[in-house]
Parts: sequence; C-alpha cells; structure tokens
Amino acid sequence: MSPETAPTAGLHFTNRLMTKLKKRGVIFKYVTLHVGLGTFESVKEKKIEDHQIHSEFGILDKATADYLNKAKKDGRRIIIVGTTTVRIMEAFASQKGTLKSQKKWIDIFIYPGYKFKFVSNLITNFHLPQSTLLMLISALAGKTLVKKAYQKAIKDKYRFYSFGDVMLINDFEK
Repeated sequence: MSPETAPTAGLHFTNRLMTKLKKRGVIFKYVTLHVGLGTFESVKEKKIEDHQIHSEFGILDKATADYLNKAKKDGRRIIIVGTTTVRIMEAFASQKGTLKSQKKWIDIFIYPGYKFKFVSNLITNFHLPQSTLLMLISALAGKTLVKKAYQKAIKDKYRFYSFGDVMLINDFEK
C-alpha cells in the first residue's frame, strides 16, 4: 500500500472558501464512496490490465443524479472534487453519459485509454507514482500533461500528501 491517506481533495474546501464560492454561484452536491485499501494500493503488475482493484460501496442519490444530469445537458460546467468521486461518477454513468441513482459495490479501475462517460473536470491532489490515482488522472488529462505538471511540482518542491498542493484538471487542457 502506498503512504497516501484517506480521500483528501475535499479538505482544501474550508467553510470560509465554500461560503465564498457559494456567493459566486457555485453549487455543491455530494456522493458517498466507502473507500477501501484498494484505492491506495500501488500497482505492481507488469501489465496494468492485470491489476485488481478492491470493491468499494458507492451511493449516488436521485436528487444529485438528476441535478447533475440536467446541469450537463444544459452545458454547465461540473467540476468533480477527488478521484474517488470520479470513480463513483464513472461507475454510475451510462454509455451515453447519463448518471443513474444507485447504491452498489464498484471496482472500476480507470487508467490511460479509458473513455470517460461523465467526468471532464477534476480537482485533486498530487498522487504518488504507481498509484491507481495517478493512473486515473493520467487517463483524464493525458500522460504528457501529467508528466509535465509533476516535473514542475518536483522542481518547485510541491507537497505530495494529504495537505499538499492541489490541481485542477479541466477539459480546456486537452
């Protein structure tokens, strides 16, 4: 297991920051993923496809699914906070990109080559090498861009743990 800790991207959102964002029109919606050790386990297999991620229980309520589906249909920008939230959105999205309210076990492993159905914008922390989380962000942003961001982060001595630096990956960078 890597030395990363529990899901932490949301920790950047203090009450003060959330109040400011709400005043600017940002709307927050919530999902639940009971994160297991598999999310943080390093990938040791030579072929990425051979890595098995543990199952985790996720919940997306109807009101949130309906709201997000309408926001996407209306062309509004949806920014997901945290890689664990990405996993819920993608596991609960149809091939057409529509979210379905569900409660179920998921074992989705997202790595380069994955075709995203719902997610296009993400706020996340920097992640450690060989982690499933680094592979997920590489699938979203592209390996080249992620490699450049990490080289800059290392050069400028960014922090890479729970309260490290945060990044926004968005659909405008592709």
